[in-house]
Amino acid sequence: MTESHGILADLGRDRAVILGGLMLGMLLGSIDQSIVSTALPTIVGDLGGTGSLSWIVTAYLITTAVTTPLYGKISDLYGRSIVYEFSIAVFLIGSALSGLAGDIPVLDSYLNGMAQLAVFRAIQGIGAGGLIAMATTILGDIFSPRERGQYMSYMMLIFGAATVGGPLLGGWLTDNFTWRWIFYINIPVGLAAIAVIHTKLDLPVPDESHDIDYLGAGLLTVAVAAIMLVTSWGGSRYAWESTEILALAAVAVVGTILFVAQELRAPEPVFPVHLLRKRTIAGVDVLSFCVGVGMLGGTTYLPVFLQTVLGQSATNSGLLLLPLVGGLMITSALTGQLMTRLGYYKPFTVFGAGLAAVGYYLLSTMGVGTTQLASSAFMFVAGLGLGFVMPTLTVAVQNVVDRRHLGVATTSVTFSRSLGSAIGVSVFGAVLTNQFADRLGSAVQSGDLSPAAAQQLADTGSNLSPAVLAALPDAAVPVVKTALANSIDVLFLTGAAILAAAFLVALVLPSLDLGEEAAVDVDAESAGDLDAAPAND
Repeated sequence: MTESHGILADLGRDRAVILGGLMLGMLLGSIDQSIVSTALPTIVGDLGGTGSLSWIVTAYLITTAVTTPLYGKISDLYGRSIVYEFSIAVFLIGSALSGLAGDIPVLDSYLNGMAQLAVFRAIQGIGAGGLIAMATTILGDIFSPRERGQYMSYMMLIFGAATVGGPLLGGWLTDNFTWRWIFYINIPVGLAAIAVIHTKLDLPVPDESHDIDYLGAGLLTVAVAAIMLVTSWGGSRYAWESTEILALAAVAVVGTILFVAQELRAPEPVFPVHLLRKRTIAGVDVLSFCVGVGMLGGTTYLPVFLQTVLGQSATNSGLLLLPLVGGLMITSALTGQLMTRLGYYKPFTVFGAGLAAVGYYLLSTMGVGTTQLASSAFMFVAGLGLGFVMPTLTVAVQNVVDRRHLGVATTSVTFSRSLGSAIGVSVFGAVLTNQFADRLGSAVQSGDLSPAAAQQLADTGSNLSPAVLAALPDAAVPVVKTALANSIDVLFLTGAAILAAAFLVALVLPSLDLGEEAAVDVDAESAGDLDAAPAND
């Protein structure tokens, strides 16, 4: 295949159209969680049942995380196109049903509106598990490892834009139409993606018979679901030392051990454990986990600092993250282009992980006297670092496997990032809650804060908001702001330590040149399976 270093016009017509379809799928997968967040209060007011609110988010996250690695294996066995189309179709069915939640009379006698929405979000998550994973896997099919960096950067631009644009779009649709349109808007985008993939993507389909590892898939589902529930409920719905959380943790540990044992004996495992013997795959999965911690941890808890400590408007909470996401988008685009031009990735991974750790350390120095300019600069540095790392991870993994394992190797990166995001938010929340409680206790003992004010704050934990702060006596406000700022400092210092560990992992990654051949030539008259030899790890 002729190497391409140019813009989209140089791609070849079929590959350019397919890339557009993949970007639509990436948009669906990237924007959905963020677009829903701003509409949650309105949804609760319309459907009622605040007790079910967490399940709207949790049900989606669990089914997405569980199905992501399964999509990779199934696509390796039965072909990418049909699996990708299936994932989009299920996502659209879940979207349509979510938009109808509470308006389906036949279900009203069985489930209330919020429960219906939680079930439909779970269906949506089953489809979402394949959106980003399959888009990046197909990218690995049709572009050579050296080309992938350039086009992976376009995917990261969509990811970053969705992080900022999702909440803004969700708020606008909710205010000007109805919250139901945050789900309905997925339908035309998804149908366009299916049309492109169905008509233009003709990838080889394995013709040999396969034995599906149903037991391995079941054990993986149990283990991942337990992990997600521990991270979602621990410290919020249940105390960390509660029987429920300890039991779920035990299920997660036993399920993981049984899954690994099953994968070692299965003839066609869901995840071939032997792939982790490749230092690149093992190292990149750890890096992806750390990036997940850093990315979602930052976007979740930075608004708490900006709104509560610095007094910024909650209305612009999405825009407050623009320096972080802007930095990420700039270096994602730059890194992708440089990988294609230079033919290697490791220096960007090492430098980016180190810069991200520095950025999080700078965030840990923020206090009540920090200016908006300083906090924006710190966020920008952290975003620059993450942007250097993110495009390299999938490309690095795809560079060391043959097409037979391309799907499962690619989805391992997405899965690791999703797991890191879930665990990161939980760990950061626990750190913030514990640190804040300790500092409030110290303020009470020193006489700077009254026991009554401390009691008002006792149950807020990491959910402290400007409204809670406004309800306190005036004398208590600066004390509480200082306690919260110092607590968030420890949170970001924890993030810096995690990203410093990622830097050390990046240092020992093998330094490999990126391959020059794609697995499949979609611009040829008939697609063929080239199965280009991967780089040795």
